[in-house]
Amino acid sequence: MKDMWFKMKKSSFVEGTFIATFAIIFVKILGMLYVIPFYAIVGTSGAALYAYAYNIYNIFLDISIVGLPIAISKITNEYNTLKMYDAKKRAYNIAINLMRFASIAIFIILIIFAKDIAYLIIGDLSGGNNINDIASVIRWISLAILVIPYLSVTKGYLQGHNIINVSSISNVLEQVIRIAIILIGSFLAVKVFNGSYVLGVKIALTGAFFGGLIAYLFVKYKMYKNKEELSLNENIIKDEISNKDIIKKIASYAIPYIIINCISSLYSFVDMILVIKALGIIGYDTVTLEFIATSISTWSTKINMIIISIAMGMTISLIPSIVNSFTLKKWPLVNNKVNTSLKMITFISVPMAIGLSFLSKQVWALFYGPNDIGATILSLSVFVGMFTNYFMITSSIMQSINSFKVVYISTISGFLLNALLDIPLMLLFNYIGIPPYLGALVASILGYITSVLISLLSLKKYQKEINYQDFIKTGFKILIPSLCLILVLIVLKLIPCDINSNFQNILYVIFNAIIGAVVYLGVSFKLNIINDVFGENYVNKILKKLNFRVKH
Repeated sequence: MKDMWFKMKKSSFVEGTFIATFAIIFVKILGMLYVIPFYAIVGTSGAALYAYAYNIYNIFLDISIVGLPIAISKITNEYNTLKMYDAKKRAYNIAINLMRFASIAIFIILIIFAKDIAYLIIGDLSGGNNINDIASVIRWISLAILVIPYLSVTKGYLQGHNIINVSSISNVLEQVIRIAIILIGSFLAVKVFNGSYVLGVKIALTGAFFGGLIAYLFVKYKMYKNKEELSLNENIIKDEISNKDIIKKIASYAIPYIIINCISSLYSFVDMILVIKALGIIGYDTVTLEFIATSISTWSTKINMIIISIAMGMTISLIPSIVNSFTLKKWPLVNNKVNTSLKMITFISVPMAIGLSFLSKQVWALFYGPNDIGATILSLSVFVGMFTNYFMITSSIMQSINSFKVVYISTISGFLLNALLDIPLMLLFNYIGIPPYLGALVASILGYITSVLISLLSLKKYQKEINYQDFIKTGFKILIPSLCLILVLIVLKLIPCDINSNFQNILYVIFNAIIGAVVYLGVSFKLNIINDVFGENYVNKILKKLNFRVKH
């Protein structure tokens, strides 16, 4: 039993995808559920303040960490495939040292320039959160920058070995600790000791630091117990590759990821700023304006994360898997993994987006209280989450085969289109009688679609063996159960539900989810779509574990 606990298990592509996706979905469900009591504790203004801090944190976190962990995952897999164990170990140590410099530098920048960043967000607006409060929460969240980067690089090293289970467990551990501090800390500060919502938000923000610290200690302990398997022991034959060459390779892999992920985070940040500007022009009051801006950038995204987590889980397994096939120039395998990824994203995220859109009123009411504006935002933002999935997967594929130029072009093109269309679409929507804030969501969808199309077309042009016939064929088949799901949800809308009753909302959502899932999966099974997506062998393996009879 002890050996089972310490042993690190390598995972296949599909299995690794399921492990990582299941863990991330579980983590995101926790991340969804905690906002219900937290929102009630700190209120609308506190929630807006929390959102400001986290949007800034995510951007600077991307600058400091996103590139290196994925680069280390890729380099680790590459060197491991070539049996260059010394170079693999040195690459990890170099990344840790680089991370030390980056995290301290970002921490100092956030501490010094917090007030300037706060002014960039709200400008001269009054009647809501003030610049000093926003600056103070930015400084508190910056503590997490001192620990999360180390955790991320270490998990990247494990993922490069196709060891997904340890990273997945650490994700769950980190989230549980973080949420416990958020809820207990804010409740004690605001409800027990009658402190301000600002104090409650500050304490809640320390959860990211302590959650990351505990998860990092867990991962390091597991690595210590598996040093030989991970090539971290001292007796390794030296490779000819120099540290200078390793640093160049890390930079060549990391910089594109940093740029790409920063731009992805900027989608939310730019939307938040432009929504504030545009709705200010239209004439919305500051409190409503803050609610809409943070609902689009943060609170609807919290709910959408259950959709986006699918791509996150797949990316963890996809990158090292495609790198392995690309390194060995096995293009048929690369083609198979690309199509499998696109099919899985479509099969899982499309019905989830449809379901959440139909149930937006009840879901929003459960999380944040009844609000027509919030529900309307959620009904469309779920499709932003769906297209974010496609963007994340196609971007990861292009990065895995070193097509960084294409990734730059596709990502920047989508981002610029989104930024350019934000205000014009909001003003247009307002003019024709559509809620103006929906214009920002449509702009994001168009931006992501543009990025995805550029990547897919470029990949096919880059390698003639790549084709999307399998994905397109399965995609058209998925339309049938999706349409059946829509029809069922339309009929179920006839059932009355008191939006002010959380009990009725819960029953309504659960009932719709069960009926919708049965219809979607039942039709998919009849049309053999599940085998097309996940592979007959893997489906049979799962069915056997569930003690179903499988015909051979």
